[in-house]
Amino acid sequence: MSQPARDSDDLVQVAWLYHVGRLSQDEVSRHLGISRFKVLRFLAEARDQGLVRVSIGHETKGTLALADRLAARFGLTEVRVAPIASPDEAAARRAVGMLAAGFLARIGRDGAVRIGVGWGRTMAAMAQALTGLRNPDLCFVSLMGSMARMAETGPFDVCARLAALTGGSAMFLPAPFLTDSEEDCRTVLRQRLVRETLLAARGAPWSIISLGDCSPGALLSTSGILTAAEAAELIAAGAVADSTGKFFLADGSLADTDLNRRAPSIGIEDLRATDVTLLAAGVSKARATLALMRSGIVNRLIADEGAARVLLDLGDG
Repeated sequence: MSQPARDSDDLVQVAWLYHVGRLSQDEVSRHLGISRFKVLRFLAEARDQGLVRVSIGHETKGTLALADRLAARFGLTEVRVAPIASPDEAAARRAVGMLAAGFLARIGRDGAVRIGVGWGRTMAAMAQALTGLRNPDLCFVSLMGSMARMAETGPFDVCARLAALTGGSAMFLPAPFLTDSEEDCRTVLRQRLVRETLLAARGAPWSIISLGDCSPGALLSTSGILTAAEAAELIAAGAVADSTGKFFLADGSLADTDLNRRAPSIGIEDLRATDVTLLAAGVSKARATLALMRSGIVNRLIADEGAARVLLDLGDG
């Protein structure tokens, strides 16, 4: 049975405001007087019905050669490089998000699959770019706790959006991203629902994560998760990267800070036991990406050309 014209018009209007008008989901929701989750469902249906189509030829000789060099240099299973070397980091995130969406469609197409997911702007870009993947047996598991406010970059929101787009399910870690003390974190980790979610995350054969660079402009600071004193503490401790609730030194080891003991999240050894794909977008993330390469948790890398070239230079240096 064909869809009523009125419903089809609604899909087109939502898709137009979001993709062409560049309104956020919240802005579309307010503009049309419908819930944010209905906006999300309409966007997914518009993609599934072919009302929204995105295609890009991403493989070039230069980026393929660069990917091969990175894979050999860091011992990675797979590297994908988006052919964009723009100083516009939002454009870099969109490019990496498109490649990551293709990778997710590849691993999540068939059968019952559990995928651990991180958070952040590049993860949100992957969700925005995802099209044509429908698998009710997919389960997305958040690898860390959530924030107090809803945002498309948050752990809860990334999981929820991917589940809505694919027709799958989501498991959220019922815990804050950061507890007030180490003792509070230990208490949270003893809770049954927290233990069950982390057990599911450990059993996921795939994980897709992104990273921050611990700078004052990093999402952890601008979103209010870290206080100014905590951000200064990270810099004093020598932290150059964060991912999945953990903070890393340049050599890939964990920074000596209580923040690493206050985040209920999947452990480093657990990540090393699964197949982890890291999304890295923007030249400013190259140093942080190198730290994650040295940590031993990354199996696959998806990056933009600018970040990939700087990463290779840093690694060779």
